[in-house]
Amino acid sequence: MVAMMMMTVTRADSINYGEALRKSILFFEGQRSGKLPPSQRMKWRKDSALFDGSDIHIDMVGGYYDAGDNVKFHFPMAFTTTVLAWSVVEFGDLMGSEREHALDAIKWGTDYFMKATKIPDLVVAQVGNPYGDHDCWERPEDMDTPRTSYYITKEKPGSELAAEIAAALAASSIAFRTTDASYSNILLKRAIRVFDFANKYRGSYNNSVGEAVCPFYCDFNGYMDELVWGAAWLYKATKRARYWDFVKSNMQAANVSPFEFGWDGKAAGINVLVSEWVMNDSSSANLFIPNADALMCGLVGSPTKSFYYTKGGLLFREGACNLQNVTALSFLLIVYARFMEGVKKTLSCGKEVVDSKWLINIAKSQADYILGKNPLGMSYMVGYGSKYPQRIHHRGSVLPSLDAHPQHFGCRDGVAYFKTEKPNPNVLIGALVGGPAYDDSFQDSRYNPGQSEPTTYLNAPFVGVLAYLNKPNII
Repeated sequence: MVAMMMMTVTRADSINYGEALRKSILFFEGQRSGKLPPSQRMKWRKDSALFDGSDIHIDMVGGYYDAGDNVKFHFPMAFTTTVLAWSVVEFGDLMGSEREHALDAIKWGTDYFMKATKIPDLVVAQVGNPYGDHDCWERPEDMDTPRTSYYITKEKPGSELAAEIAAALAASSIAFRTTDASYSNILLKRAIRVFDFANKYRGSYNNSVGEAVCPFYCDFNGYMDELVWGAAWLYKATKRARYWDFVKSNMQAANVSPFEFGWDGKAAGINVLVSEWVMNDSSSANLFIPNADALMCGLVGSPTKSFYYTKGGLLFREGACNLQNVTALSFLLIVYARFMEGVKKTLSCGKEVVDSKWLINIAKSQADYILGKNPLGMSYMVGYGSKYPQRIHHRGSVLPSLDAHPQHFGCRDGVAYFKTEKPNPNVLIGALVGGPAYDDSFQDSRYNPGQSEPTTYLNAPFVGVLAYLNKPNII
């Protein structure tokens, strides 16, 4: 069992969850696209992509760059916004002054998605040609690559994309309910309309947007999990029976990958989210609770062997950017543990009886590993601790800022900076990178984006994890 494992780690600085929380939220300012506000704190970033959407006569200025490139992929951006909102809904009362910054980060996303869904029965799916973008190494502020806008319609649907945007707007409406009721209502009304569009005109954006999203953010799990995810958030926001009926009627089709939670697979997130209101409801619990319990037991290390841990104690699944699994599943561990605690529930995982504290301990061990308690004594959050990645795969971080180099960088002018062994000149504070390999080794190299590239959807669930861990006497 994971909680009983003895781990050998290099001495690291003591963990400061409050500092890590602040920096994890600050990171999103480094990913902003568009006209930056006076409140912008990451000063080396400047205005960028100020004419986005002009090719389709829709104002698409704003939003986030998803990772180290300059494309705005709306599918992962919407998931990022949903989970940031969920973090505030669950843990906003533990964030202190950082709650305001977290809400700012959410609003940067929701304002943008209000633009993307302004026209009924049309949703903008992406801005920026990924092939032209990936062929260059330019600062966002210098971009002269094609800023092509892609969109879905009734004739060319994209249910997973539209439903994820609906989830983001619905979750955010809850996050803003107590601080900005008017904005909350606006978001919820739009979420309802966008969900109806996603559900009525079914189809995958893999086919409608095609090579613009594949192989970058193809939907591999089908769109039903997003439709159920969107309906679950709309039920939480409205308590309307039709959304709950939709969730129950379609959950079996959505549970393709019940142990996955990320920008593509939503099943694990649905099971945990819904467990809040079905844990004591025998009539509906069997649709969700057994899979949620199995996920938790798999993370504890029960014989199902659904998950693996490195010798240093890091949760590991095959594929690039492993820390996106770690942060997302750690978030679910804490959320589910809190729901369990509320009804005095325990789990039978093999021969072990597992309580909420056990689950929280696992999540804490993962956060601690990320922040420096690991065999290398390295923090995988940029700008946190005394030792962290210096050569992350990120255009804005690699190239000198406009303040340092006002002259324009052309498409290939930045390659020399990419190839140098020198640390990046701009510190993208709070960015979590893809993380170490299964042997706990880490290659601090721009040539290895699977380990060294940050993403917004990697940080988003970690905001909630850190908010919870920052409270006193968590165990």
